[in-house]
Amino acid sequence: MVIIASDDPFHLGVLSSRVHIDWALAQRTRLGQGDDPVYIKSRCFSPFPFPEVDDDQRAKISSLAEEIDAHRKRVQLEHSYLTLTGIYNVLDKLRAGARSADLSLDDRGIYDDGLVLTLRHFHDQLDEAVLAGYGWPTTSQDSEIVAKLLALNKARAAEERLGTVRWLRPEYQIPRFGSEEDRAELELVGTAPGQEGAGVTAIKSLFPANEVGQTAAVLSVLADAKAPMDLVAIAGRFRQGNRNRTKVAAVLAALTRMGFVTAQDQGRSFLLRRAA
Repeated sequence: MVIIASDDPFHLGVLSSRVHIDWALAQRTRLGQGDDPVYIKSRCFSPFPFPEVDDDQRAKISSLAEEIDAHRKRVQLEHSYLTLTGIYNVLDKLRAGARSADLSLDDRGIYDDGLVLTLRHFHDQLDEAVLAGYGWPTTSQDSEIVAKLLALNKARAAEERLGTVRWLRPEYQIPRFGSEEDRAELELVGTAPGQEGAGVTAIKSLFPANEVGQTAAVLSVLADAKAPMDLVAIAGRFRQGNRNRTKVAAVLAALTRMGFVTAQDQGRSFLLRRAA
């Protein structure tokens, strides 16, 4: 069993996509009499180049990953005999061209109770979203995908030799493996509020993992603001702000709906609504 220690649904989405599956299978890591594929971190995960996506693409991939996760949990909760292995075995048969009428009695039960057609629809959408994140056509063949990933891997390796690293978990990796410049960018936000010109540098905090903490953190930033702030500025008050933009945007939308925050400039900047 391999565990990917991330709570980011974007990572779940990319790793669950056809793109990553093609890459992992192409590594030819096999085991046993059946020559079954084996997932080896050093071959399948570590060299895999994740896509560089914009906020909308990240949000879409994350949303689809969460839909898939929720769907699987829901059908398994309703039908205790269902397993992920069983569900995906049936899904693989459908993708290989089998019709529901061709399935065995047991597989037909999994097909019906596991709502496998719905799961397939989610995965098809996820594959399209991930391919779009790379900027590749949805009609790309498996061999094309692997070739492009290999080229992207070589390009990223060349970047790293020149000092540019696209960290997957910056808040964890940079303090351990990053350069002094990387650590400074992670830790420092600039002059502390209210101490301009005093030479005091504020430390960026991590963006909380839970929704209550995220809401409190965004409200705290807006409470210190003397003028409306846009999404980039608010997210930038936390470590690796670019990666937090989707979550910050969701918090801002919720606070605006509830009337705690006023959206200005056609929704591009935000100001805390203070009591009269």
